[in-house]
Order: sequence, then structure tokens, then C-alpha cells
Amino acid sequence: MDKLNNDDHLIESCISSEQIWQGRLLDVRRDRVRLPDGSEGVREYVTHPGAVVIIPVLPDGKLIFERQYRYPVGRVMLELPAGKIDPNEDPLLTAKRELREETGYAAAEWRHLGTMHPTIGYANERIEIFLAEALTFLGQNNLDEGEFLELIELSLDEAMQAVRKGELTDGKTLSALLWAEKVLSGAWR
Repeated sequence: MDKLNNDDHLIESCISSEQIWQGRLLDVRRDRVRLPDGSEGVREYVTHPGAVVIIPVLPDGKLIFERQYRYPVGRVMLELPAGKIDPNEDPLLTAKRELREETGYAAAEWRHLGTMHPTIGYANERIEIFLAEALTFLGQNNLDEGEFLELIELSLDEAMQAVRKGELTDGKTLSALLWAEKVLSGAWR
């Protein structure tokens, strides 16, 4: 276990940093770094404000999923509700806001399950995973302008079958389903 506690021999340090491009969501950087052996290297990466993914559990145990066209991959994806964290926003507030906006539901019980980093090779994005239970339907969802999706309900078993069939390939949803499977079965507390 000592190897997991002493990272000094692996750490890279920034010598200089430049912004290559900035958009509404992403900031692309190129940094010159000092490598652990003293030599220099270049790291190009994307900074991202972070996001949340929500596992909404209905009273009958089914989960709420979304089907949404994702332009970068050119297909309709099956995924759990999720959204970007606004500047200085508490991730739990983001999760509550996104659940309401995307599904029309609110949850009385919230639990933070963990954090995932989906693309560590080229981005600093983190996604906070939340379990939402004791759901109440408040009415029509309130999607962002230009956002189009449909909601479907699946049991955990149906969702895992979609994974096995290659119908569900979204990374954040796959990670969240790992947590859901363990937490909802009682294997993880």
C-alpha cells in the first residue's frame, strides 16, 4: 500500500501554460512540464467545469434514462440524466437542477456515490455521481434551448442488458450503473 501513498516519483510540474482555444464549454491548453526524470515534455488537454450524473430511482425500482442525439458520435445515445456544473455551483444543487429540468422530477433523498474522471488522458473533467430516490413528478420538464430528448424507464436488469448488447455505451452512464448495481443490491453501503 505504500506505493499508493507516495506519488513523488510520478509527479509532473508545470513550467509554462498557454491557452490554445476557448469556447463556451471547453478551454484547450498546452503546457510545458517538468517530467519526473528532470526532462521536459508537452501536455495538451481540455479544461472542463465538471458535471453531474444522476441515477433517478422510481418507486417501482425502475431508473429514468434519456435518449438524446449526440452530435460528436452521430447517434442517439441512451444515458442517465446529467449536466454541467455552473461556476461556483455546489454539485448537489446542479444534480437537483438537472433532474428537474431534464425529467420533471424532484427527489426527497439524495446520496453522493462517488466521482469519476472520464477522459484523464486529455481532459480534467470530473463527474459527480448522485443517487436520487423518493421521486415526485412536478410536471413537464424544462429543457435548455436547443436540447431535445425523450425519457424512458428501464429496470437495472434491462439497462445492464442494453450495456451487454452495445446499445448503452455512454461512459458516465456505464460508471454510474456500476455504482447503482452495487448500491441498490446492498453490496456497497
